[in-house]
Amino acid sequence: MEQYDVAIVGYGPTGATLAHLLGQCGLSVLVLEREGAAYHLPRAVHFDAEVMRVFQWIGIADAMQELTCLHPGMRFVGPDGALLLDWPRPQGTGPQGWRANYRFHQPDLERLLRDAMESRPEVTVRTRCDLFMVEQDDAGVTLRYEDMSRGKVERARARYVVGCDGARSLIRRFIESGMEDYGFHERWLVIDVILNGDKPELGDHSIQYCVPERPSTYVRTPGRRRRWEITVLPDETTAEMTRPEKVWDMLSPWLKPDEAELERAAVYVFHSLVAEDWRKGRLLLAGDACHQTPPFMGQGMCAGVRDVANLYWKLALVCKGAVTGDAAERLLDTYESERKPNAREYIQTAVRLGGLINTCGTEAALRAALPGNRGSAKMESIAPPIGPGLGVGDVAGRLFGQPRLADGRLMDEVYRHRWVVVADAALAAGVELPPGIGLVTTENSADAAEHLERLATRAVLLRPDRHTLGGADTATELAALLERALPDPVKSQEPEMV
Repeated sequence: MEQYDVAIVGYGPTGATLAHLLGQCGLSVLVLEREGAAYHLPRAVHFDAEVMRVFQWIGIADAMQELTCLHPGMRFVGPDGALLLDWPRPQGTGPQGWRANYRFHQPDLERLLRDAMESRPEVTVRTRCDLFMVEQDDAGVTLRYEDMSRGKVERARARYVVGCDGARSLIRRFIESGMEDYGFHERWLVIDVILNGDKPELGDHSIQYCVPERPSTYVRTPGRRRRWEITVLPDETTAEMTRPEKVWDMLSPWLKPDEAELERAAVYVFHSLVAEDWRKGRLLLAGDACHQTPPFMGQGMCAGVRDVANLYWKLALVCKGAVTGDAAERLLDTYESERKPNAREYIQTAVRLGGLINTCGTEAALRAALPGNRGSAKMESIAPPIGPGLGVGDVAGRLFGQPRLADGRLMDEVYRHRWVVVADAALAAGVELPPGIGLVTTENSADAAEHLERLATRAVLLRPDRHTLGGADTATELAALLERALPDPVKSQEPEMV
């Protein structure tokens, strides 16, 4: 029977990203995917700088950036066309080393992820394989699946299994997790078109049309692709709404049939759900398998990538034997405790925003629904910290920026998957760093001081996922923080397979 460190069920962006990260850490990985090829039509259309930074780690960020388009921001418009709220997105390179937001075509991303996987000998990908049985014991997990290309039942064994298998997750069923329901369940018609020619009057901003009778959303995507999401009323059927004549009727305020080709029209039910249990023993969940969000914040795929960025290095440390026993259990438990509150806050914000869009919210109400805007006329982006877990102190759990070093390289190009201290040079001089921990100071990075200033601290210890373990203002505090650092996932010794 084949044996692996980690088996991943599902080969969408979440599963593929996790496979890349685990492979880079030296783990043997099996990916099982029921479909024979990546889905060819657009689904997710937005990701942010935090996600692009993860793509940087796995080596596809530069190629992906070439396939995206600028995203100037989102506007909320009332029934009379009046602007209710402007939510601009920062342009240019931001603290993460990348633009704040990107519009993209998901098949482009899936192609890059899958092409790059060919250079990962640690990762075995099996498509057209339908998993049907998962049995875990004290030492690992046995999986049974049908290789549908041959009509043959196969078995494999892994130390851990991660379900990246979507909203109808089989792994979630084996975990037997219920779902926390935040009350948003609506049908929307999603229409993707390819323009026959330029139509600049549509604009580059995303627009939320706060029209009580028929709320809708417009999204600019790369090239001549455009998307509309339009509410389906209770008495309207899916068959009726997806007829081409009906679709063009829905698009009539913006487009005529001779101005574009329909690429896809489908009715989706947008949910607001979070799994109660993200882990049961050696089974874990990531992505849509453990949370589903309305699309108004553009955070669906982003949340899945955040999940695996939090999880990969913890699995690597456990599988390599660098963390064992009760300490390993506690480390894996921090995955849910840290990620769940963050995912929940994004979803609850999207629910509030969706409710206001549906009821034609006022400018003041829209601003109040979105935390962190301090009552300004323009919305600010939110970035909630992760929940309690490994971090200590007031600045624990914050996503830290990516300083640029004196030689021009970004920090993660030099210290990928490693623990890093970013500190005031004078403070760092008084502390001896353990072997393997990277160091960025205000002397070898022109912008390190700016990153530290955002957290009002003189030093931070960054985890491999670039969240802060904590901050320090003295050499003594930094030394105490360093005692909490774990080994680097890429440097730990790998034990024999189970």
